[in-house]
Amino acid sequence: MTASPLPSALVDAHWLAAHLHDPNLVVLDASWHMPAAQRSGVSEWRQQRIPGARFFDFDQEIADNSSSLPHMLPSAEQFSRQVSALGISNHQQIVIYDSSGIFAAPRAWWMFKAMSHSQVAVLDGGLPNWLALDLPVDNTPPTAVAAGKFEAQLQDHWLVDANQVQAALTQPNQQILDARSRERFSGQAPDPRPGVRAGHMPGAACLPFSELLQQGQYLPKDQLAEKLAPLLSPEQTLICSCGSGVTAAIIALAAYLTGHQKIAVYDGSWTEWGGSVQLPVMTGEG
Repeated sequence: MTASPLPSALVDAHWLAAHLHDPNLVVLDASWHMPAAQRSGVSEWRQQRIPGARFFDFDQEIADNSSSLPHMLPSAEQFSRQVSALGISNHQQIVIYDSSGIFAAPRAWWMFKAMSHSQVAVLDGGLPNWLALDLPVDNTPPTAVAAGKFEAQLQDHWLVDANQVQAALTQPNQQILDARSRERFSGQAPDPRPGVRAGHMPGAACLPFSELLQQGQYLPKDQLAEKLAPLLSPEQTLICSCGSGVTAAIIALAAYLTGHQKIAVYDGSWTEWGGSVQLPVMTGEG
């Protein structure tokens, strides 16, 4: 018996509860928190998780640690090795959640999409909604899993670097959407990272990720489409940016859910852009 096909890139808690024991379904906890929160995703996972969930650490482990930038996408070879160690194989379906509702899980979803894995979804509302529905959790110490066989293939169209973003600034067929707050986008609020300038890329538009969510869940698809429509044309390539490439993926998944075809994440995001005096920065509303 195989798992039922994923109904969407976004699944609800009732669907996951009904399919939790499907043999080809893997659940991942991809929780990550801003340093100021002083929370540890992996520590909280050890204490409480959806039954069977494995921890997907895109910050310290499944990341290019040779980069000076935080949690950059690793090579396909590294991704293959570490995802296999989590007991995952290419034929399996993956549902990803986080402990904030919708925050870090879309980043992990985007990573799997960039590595050619199509059968991957995010749990809408994450662990908070799961707990609110009084669904089962596991509080026992995690156990080891047998290795799987996952072979990743990088799909370049899912990500862009600073040079590609700079070239896109003057291209009408490309649109940059910034998931940071309007205060950080305009430069009214300083960047929390030392040495990173305030403001935004010339030509970028601001769409704070929080405006795509309600009570830790995505807005309905028609409302997501309404949020995106004034900023993005169907024929444009969407480039998503944020502070460090995490909440950018919230926009990416929202666009994907509405049927947008051309989506990329700027992995270095504002940490790279604002930290380089060689790259142009604007302040104001844009």
